[in-house]
Amino acid sequence: MAHRSAYPAVPLALLLLGVLAILLLTIPTQDIREQPTFMYGIVLDAGSSHTALYIYKWRADKQNGTAVVTQHSECKVKGGGISSYAGQQGGAAKSLQACLDQAVKDVPKERHKRTSVYLGATAGMRLLQNSNPEQCNQILQEVGQKIRSYPFDYKGASILSGKDEGAYGWVTVNYLLENFIKYGFVGHWFKPNRPTVGALDFGGASTQITFATQSSIEDKKDAKIFRLYGQEYSLYTHSFLCFGIDQIVKRLLAHIIKSQAYSESVTQPCYPADYNKSFEMDNIFNSPCTKKDKPQSYSPQASVRLQGSGQYEHCLGNVSELFSFDNCPFSQCSFDEVFQPNITGSFMAFSTFFYIHSVLQQITGIPINNPQQLDDAIKTVCKMSYSQMHLLAPEHLPYLQDYCASSLVMKMLLLKGYGFDDSSFPNIFFTNKAGDTSVGWALGYMLYESNFLPSESVELRKALTLGAWGTLIFLFVLLLTAALIFICFQVRNKGGGGQSTI
Repeated sequence: MAHRSAYPAVPLALLLLGVLAILLLTIPTQDIREQPTFMYGIVLDAGSSHTALYIYKWRADKQNGTAVVTQHSECKVKGGGISSYAGQQGGAAKSLQACLDQAVKDVPKERHKRTSVYLGATAGMRLLQNSNPEQCNQILQEVGQKIRSYPFDYKGASILSGKDEGAYGWVTVNYLLENFIKYGFVGHWFKPNRPTVGALDFGGASTQITFATQSSIEDKKDAKIFRLYGQEYSLYTHSFLCFGIDQIVKRLLAHIIKSQAYSESVTQPCYPADYNKSFEMDNIFNSPCTKKDKPQSYSPQASVRLQGSGQYEHCLGNVSELFSFDNCPFSQCSFDEVFQPNITGSFMAFSTFFYIHSVLQQITGIPINNPQQLDDAIKTVCKMSYSQMHLLAPEHLPYLQDYCASSLVMKMLLLKGYGFDDSSFPNIFFTNKAGDTSVGWALGYMLYESNFLPSESVELRKALTLGAWGTLIFLFVLLLTAALIFICFQVRNKGGGGQSTI
């Protein structure tokens, strides 16, 4: 008896271990997802005046079929847009090298081969495609070869239609405003049930207007359906080629030169009175947008001198003649015989809209929150001398002479073209960034393309459910308590037996 009671805890410990082993094998478990890694994507926004490279990232497990994308970094390519390298073999490809080198550093090395790269060219290349398809194709091939030389998954270079450019810009705007999804608790997603916001984009060669509408879109070319985060959106979107700021300024110069019979010295009512500039004719008439105004006796090397006069009314008259409000073939139009339903809701105006709006406020000190304030600011700018503007906004030196004309173009687009008025103009928000993310079509493009990128499989591990953990802890405490009571009894009995022998 003394030998058996010397180690009373041994059989009990074995019993406890056996019970725990049985519990661990029989209690139900659940699959727990390991923390997902990030995937990366690169979009090269090849605009008419410049190219920008954007790197985006998202969790490897996607929500509702579309990734939740954030901007990781960006790089501005030095020089002009890729279309400006037409006829310069290898020039467009070489211009991308510095930003592609930066992308190699910004994307984790282990992710290089799985990082998709897209190049989307916009209105500058659309114009080149129309005027010189051979040079256009050569540029796309050259930039494609350059991108393929990097350790990424190159998905191709394409020329976006104006319709797609506008629609992707709309996606970006509403994504950044969290009108599609927002974070909820414990990782779930909830639809905020908020109305979407329209997008107003003003690039170098084209301008776009896009908004969701329940109205019938009479011209089906301007209708687009998007499906994002499990919801469908019906959009009106139209792009006006040759109405981007660079091209419309050229068109204005061509129109003024034509109206004054192509003389060597021309009065430019939109330039400040103390400003003049000489141009070679080729710099004005080398674009498909100014082709119809080219004189019969055109000589590319001939020079023309433009002398500013700072006349608001004359400038307005010339700008107005670039827009046509006659002969609408639909129930209603914006301009140039283009159908547009009535605008509804709020809008975000970005790119050149933002820059013109901010510089106007900076130079004039007038807050531009309604059409009257916009008109007052434009009249003030158009009457200023170049030296006055230089003092007030020296950082915008290369463009100061054009702010009278470009401001009037913006006014014509927004008020007479798109139909904003005293009640709807205050619903336009002028911005160029939301947080750390640039506003433009590139993010929307990445979001849309991410629908077609495969999600990575996330590793699973086995884990006990909360109920199982609770049951196991309860049983463990119960058994431990019983064991302690048993040991106490054994010690007590042993102690009692010793005293009785004495």
